[in-house]
Amino acid sequence: MTAVQPHPLLQPDRDPSGGDTATDWAEIVREQPRYPKVAIAANVRIPMSDGTVLRAYLFRPADASGQAVAGAFPTVLNLTPYNKLLIKGIDTILEAPVLGRAIRTFSSTFDLTGTPFDGITEITRVVAGGAADLLSVNRHLVRSGYVQMIVDVRGTGSSTGTWDVLGTREQQDSLEVIDWARGQHWCNGRIGMAGISYSAINALQAAAKQPAGLDAIFAVEGSVDIVREIFATGGATSAFIPLWLAAVNGLKWAPAIGGIDVFTWLRDRAKSPATNLFDLAKGFVTGRDRRIYDDEYYEAIDAVIEDIAAPTFLYGCWHDIFGGSAPDIYNRLSLERGFKQLLVGDGYHGNPGIGFGEPGFPPRLDVLERAWFDRWLCDIDNGIEDFGPVTLRQQGGTWTAHGHFPAPRAEPRRLYLSASASGTAAHAVADGSLTSEPAAVSAMLTVRPSMRAVVSRDTTQVLAGVTAVLGGGFTYDNRFAERAALAFTTGPTESDTVLSGPMNLHLRVVCRAPEALWAIMICDVAPDGTSTVLSNGALLTSRRAVDDERSLFAPNGDYTRPYHPLTEASLLPVPVGEPITLDIDILTTEAVIACGHRLRVDVFATDAPRFIPILPDLIRTRLRPQDISIDPESPSFLVAPLLGEPGW
Repeated sequence: MTAVQPHPLLQPDRDPSGGDTATDWAEIVREQPRYPKVAIAANVRIPMSDGTVLRAYLFRPADASGQAVAGAFPTVLNLTPYNKLLIKGIDTILEAPVLGRAIRTFSSTFDLTGTPFDGITEITRVVAGGAADLLSVNRHLVRSGYVQMIVDVRGTGSSTGTWDVLGTREQQDSLEVIDWARGQHWCNGRIGMAGISYSAINALQAAAKQPAGLDAIFAVEGSVDIVREIFATGGATSAFIPLWLAAVNGLKWAPAIGGIDVFTWLRDRAKSPATNLFDLAKGFVTGRDRRIYDDEYYEAIDAVIEDIAAPTFLYGCWHDIFGGSAPDIYNRLSLERGFKQLLVGDGYHGNPGIGFGEPGFPPRLDVLERAWFDRWLCDIDNGIEDFGPVTLRQQGGTWTAHGHFPAPRAEPRRLYLSASASGTAAHAVADGSLTSEPAAVSAMLTVRPSMRAVVSRDTTQVLAGVTAVLGGGFTYDNRFAERAALAFTTGPTESDTVLSGPMNLHLRVVCRAPEALWAIMICDVAPDGTSTVLSNGALLTSRRAVDDERSLFAPNGDYTRPYHPLTEASLLPVPVGEPITLDIDILTTEAVIACGHRLRVDVFATDAPRFIPILPDLIRTRLRPQDISIDPESPSFLVAPLLGEPGW
């Protein structure tokens, strides 16, 4: 996609690349570190208060002979369910003299951008962006005077106990591991927590408890509201959760045998051989699992972000499995600017940091991690607090850095759905328009369930980026999926227009069965007709209740972010054949709709594997057609936060 300059009202306050200061950070990572080698201790025993034993890899600075050097150092902690043996394996490959160098060179030079295979590049560039060092072992960090610990959470890897999946006992373990580490002779009492995905969530949970010694966290692709972001978005589950549970349960059966109590380990695995997997399957089939709903179970998992006092660096991406979680966390943090940093890329869960370190991009993730911990664990005045504090990639645009997200001057505006043809989506089920005034003529538009949305960016999002390698409809061209959608498209913009923040689709519908799923994609349409998904959302009709106290509103009273309780008690009956109104939350984003481009709303009746109703809900849909009522007296409209004058 052609990059455009930031909208004049969003010109960066700071250089998104960090300028000369960031060059200094990168130079520190390139220079010869203080210590020649890394000393590794495997399966270090960490006892918990309930008798469970966690096991860790311990990486310490070492001399030329490989012996750990004397002294106490700041310690970076990563707690993971993904088996530290696998993580150490990634490190071993990357450190192999020939293979590792080849992988790093390939990652930084291989480029298929502009070809039908550009999606492959989006995955291969992840090593060059520094994410591999965060996922595995940051050896340069260790050799520069840090200790790194990678700990198997209980019930996974080589640790005993039963996997608690981010629960209260696992959170208590995090606090006990921090306390244990601070008491070791190699730790100077200052702890940082880092990690990607699960480990990032774990770090946020721990920071919210404010344990002594936890002085900074570097959280990549964490979550703040698991039920809405991935588990049951709009009341519909996704393919990600069962696939993820199956993978982690498989990995927990592969321990590093040496130095562990094999009998206890086997006994504990036998107690829960496939944690939550069969319960989840049963819940999907019967609907009788409390985790299908917004149960108090989630209150124990979701960190109280407002309670975090440690300096916090957040990284997310617009098409992460957790969607706009990172901006939400940033805005909820009670920290001052600089003590909190937000970095958002235009990628997926499986390719954080793509392009980082290249001209015009932010520094590599490993460079930022080092700068963050140097500042807050070692008190080095390196200026990292002046980076950003909000640095993000505008979809369809460039990197920008300023002080707020969403853009403070973005104005929520109504764009009305009309049955009048836009002339741009003849391939869709219906080619409707998005206009600044309500439709003058009534109409009923019908959409039917279809599997076409399998080939869409939504699928790539929910599969953490894996299908990006297939390119085409799985990345930047939604026209194949749109053949099963009702499409509503604006006219071409008269000038670059910025879309910044959450959106709401206020939709008047008629259901032909006791349940219906409404899946929404918001797209940018280029002059050549290419339709690129910018954001998405979904809602089961029975989950349409809105909690006004937790919702966000435009000045005119329109919802900009409706909050659906998703509890069992909030379920509403679906009257068959009668018009009802839905407000569908669309994930927050920032994008540039370039001059000559258009904005499009796609409405689907199905969007698997991104949104999959549980079986009882699916049966209630009867896979019947669904209708949108275009009614001048009760109009449907998109509430979009816009900056600029598109001329629509």
